[in-house]
Amino acid sequence: MGRVRLSVAERREELLGAAIEQISARGVAALRIADVAAALGVSNALVLYHFSTKERLVAAAFTHAAEDDLAQLRGLLARRTSALRRLRAAVRWYAPTGPAKGWRLWIEGWAAAPREPALREVTRELDRQWKAAIAEVIAEGVAAGEFSCPEPDAAALRLTALLDGLAVQLTSYTGTVSRARAQEWVDDALARELGLERAALTPTRR
Repeated sequence: MGRVRLSVAERREELLGAAIEQISARGVAALRIADVAAALGVSNALVLYHFSTKERLVAAAFTHAAEDDLAQLRGLLARRTSALRRLRAAVRWYAPTGPAKGWRLWIEGWAAAPREPALREVTRELDRQWKAAIAEVIAEGVAAGEFSCPEPDAAALRLTALLDGLAVQLTSYTGTVSRARAQEWVDDALARELGLERAALTPTRR
C-alpha cells in the first residue's frame, strides 16, 4: 500500500517533526537531509523541495518547536486566575523539571546558533517573547497588588537565566543537581523576585 497523499502543509509539518527528532538525537552539525528523509521513508529530493537547504530546514524546525512552546506558554498565562498562579504554573512548566520543550533540542540550538544566523534569530526571538510574556504578567500582579517587583523586565531575565542554566546542568551533567533541588531553587528565585515568602507559592487546597 502506498503512502497517503498529504497536503503541502501536512507534509511540511511531518518533515519538521522528523527534523526535530533527528536534531535531538544527532545534533545540528551531524544532521543530514538523508536522515530526515530516511526517518519518513521519503526521498532527499522531497525534503529539499520543501526547504531547499539543510540550513533552512533546521531554522524552520526550530521555529516550529518555538511556536509550539510559545502557544503552551500563552495558554498558561491566559488562564482566568491570579497573576501569581499563572506565573507559578508557567515557570514550573518551563523549568527543566517540568513538561516543557525537549531541553536537548534547545541546548543543541543554543550551541549551533553562533554559527547559524537563521537559527540564531529563531532562538533569540523565542527568548525575547518568553521574557516579555513573563514580564507582562509580573507587571499585572504588581498593578493588582498581589506582590511587589520594581523591575519586571529584569526579574524575567534573571528567572529565565536560572531556568536555562539549570536545564544545561540537568540535561548535560547528570547527577550534578537533583530535580527536586532544582525545583526548590526555582521556587526560591520566583518568591524572591516577587517579594514573597516561599510558602506563598504553595497552592492551598480547597
